Amino acid sequence: MIFSAQYRQHYKSTFWLAYPVVLSQLGHILVSVADSVMAGRLGTLQLAAASLGNSIFTIILVFGLGISFSITPLVARADGRKNHTRIALILLNGLFLNTIMGVLLFLLFYAIAPFIQHLNQPVDVVKLALPYVKILFLSMVPLMVFQAFKQFAEGLSLTKQSMFISIFANVLNVGLNYLLIYGKLGFPALGLNGAAWATLISRIVMALMMAAFIFYSSRFVRYRHFLHRQSLSLTHMVKLFKLGFPISLQMLFEMGAFGFSAIMIGWLGARELAAHQIALNIASVTYMMASGISAAATIRVGRLRGLGDHHGVHEAGYSSLIMGALFMAASATLIILAKDLIPLFYVQDVAVHKLAAQLLIIAAIFQLSDGVQVVGLGALRGLEDVRVPSMISLFSYWLIALPTGYALGFWAGLGAIGIWLGLFTGLTIAALLLFFRFKKFSPA
Repeated sequence: MIFSAQYRQHYKSTFWLAYPVVLSQLGHILVSVADSVMAGRLGTLQLAAASLGNSIFTIILVFGLGISFSITPLVARADGRKNHTRIALILLNGLFLNTIMGVLLFLLFYAIAPFIQHLNQPVDVVKLALPYVKILFLSMVPLMVFQAFKQFAEGLSLTKQSMFISIFANVLNVGLNYLLIYGKLGFPALGLNGAAWATLISRIVMALMMAAFIFYSSRFVRYRHFLHRQSLSLTHMVKLFKLGFPISLQMLFEMGAFGFSAIMIGWLGARELAAHQIALNIASVTYMMASGISAAATIRVGRLRGLGDHHGVHEAGYSSLIMGALFMAASATLIILAKDLIPLFYVQDVAVHKLAAQLLIIAAIFQLSDGVQVVGLGALRGLEDVRVPSMISLFSYWLIALPTGYALGFWAGLGAIGIWLGLFTGLTIAALLLFFRFKKFSPA
């Protein structure tokens, strides 16, 4: 059945929606990868500081992203019903809500940033991480504005534009990293802080370019006459927040577990934290690419739901899960083959290389589970089923993954490897529970 003509059509439709989102999502994570690779050239301490700073920032980032993700399924469902008025209202109120959330998250976490020094991390690492992460927090505002426009466009099945913008911004970020980290072409050598400034500038450019596309492209003319102050609605913003908040919690539970794992690994030392950053960077790349398939699943399931095609919802969801699993299986193979080569791009430290290669093997093993759970989440979001998945994430990561990782890492003496085995356990449980949740929620 999964190779039938009908399923092949679903694979094709999902692929053409997914690949631009995959490249766009890849652009997001490659900002962190570029920061880590280029900062790692400065030394092990700088790489460890980037790991700590990015782990903390990612927790904040995913909370904001979760709020923005509420826009896509609502727009996709309204698009299925050809309700142009509602689509415009979602854009306006989603943009306003995202901007407010960006400002609030920046102010909140900028204020509590100094508490990083109380996380029992190496003193030299914290000293470098603190100014770096404060600059990163500034980028939350333009990133949330970009996300509002991006999720709106994706809800209308327009995924290529954000892809091109993300690729351009990533190239810009790498170029600015080169100038600002190392002090080239007359620019000051800002070290790790230069990477943060480069990220901020590139995200401002992303937001401006995406706004220009939405406000000036002819394909959005039908929505623009609704974009006035009178269309701002607390009711719409509350509905977006109610849908987005459980998504934020789910992402917070998952990414927070990875962030806290970095803190636990930091208790072991700077070399362990640097190795963790290398493995996490690579796992994050494949995860974000799989999340492109997840986003396509949200769009297709949401639109078919709006059309009232329940059988199509079922097939779109299952075909996306199959694509996600196959993609991550291929990724796992590549990671295993390149496990000894990848660390060489980051830092010149043999001990870090050896440990990172071991962690990359575990990262490869959990690829399949990671792919199934992230695509399952996307399919369920298309059905606007967000509360139970957030509880599944809480159970899988905070009640299973972290305690298991702590026990294996510290009580069993496996160190960073034990903590990563705990993450693998949590991801596998999440994948199984989300698969059965979708199976129950969308009977054939």
